[in-house]
Amino acid sequence: MQIGPPIDLDGYLARVGLGLLPPATAEGLATLQRAHRLAIPFENLDVRLGRGISLDPDHVFEKLVHRRRGGYCFEQNQLFLRGLTALGFDARPLLARVWLMADGVPPRTHMVNLVQFPDGPWIADAGFGGSYTPPMPLIDGAEAVAPDGAAFRMVADPDHGWFLERNGHPATTDGRGGSEGWQPQYSFTLDPVASIDLEMSNHWTSTRPGTRFTSLSVVSACLPSGFASLTDRAYVRHNGDQHVEAVIESATAYRLRLNFVFGIVLDEVEVNGLGLF
Repeated sequence: MQIGPPIDLDGYLARVGLGLLPPATAEGLATLQRAHRLAIPFENLDVRLGRGISLDPDHVFEKLVHRRRGGYCFEQNQLFLRGLTALGFDARPLLARVWLMADGVPPRTHMVNLVQFPDGPWIADAGFGGSYTPPMPLIDGAEAVAPDGAAFRMVADPDHGWFLERNGHPATTDGRGGSEGWQPQYSFTLDPVASIDLEMSNHWTSTRPGTRFTSLSVVSACLPSGFASLTDRAYVRHNGDQHVEAVIESATAYRLRLNFVFGIVLDEVEVNGLGLF
């Protein structure tokens, strides 16, 4: 499945800080996903500003690459998928159910990518709002450890296909499911996903009243050995042995934190439009 016209690959690779083309291998996949997560923050600020989330490929590229903003999963993983395809990977989108703090069976509100290698499929996710999730082979019981020390594993499930589970420090999450031990992150099947399916899920996620993304201003970024998050006015930064928590007290301080920690530039009118101060 192709999402949009051919990507400006040089522009994308420059945005994620890669000067060489990653090979279409598992190692190349990990290199590209890691670079993407370190360079492009996760955020839903356009939802909170009433602008909505457009999945037009040119709009997504302009926002995340040229304007150096972030985005949430449908934007991030669309851009990532287009980069993967341009590099020769066999990849397509999947839809997933996020189980963190879910009450009953959650809707399919997360996009993740499936990458096919000769020895089998892997999932690759540049758009989950928590700390870095390594690419994972679809093998029941397969485990991987992220640079921040969190462990991940794949679990086959008769009802929901596959579960991705995580065991890591609560401070390196996006504030949901913040406890020790193995926690389900999301589940997915390998059913084909059409562009209209992504449009439908994106619309629900960005417009339904009372959900996380319509109720909170969420910004986060992967750090070399940790994670930083800004949820409304609550700031948390956990990187290695360093841990900082703070409450942002003014719109000016919020703008500075957005810029210097997350690389996002909003003007005074936009920050005031978030309704946090």
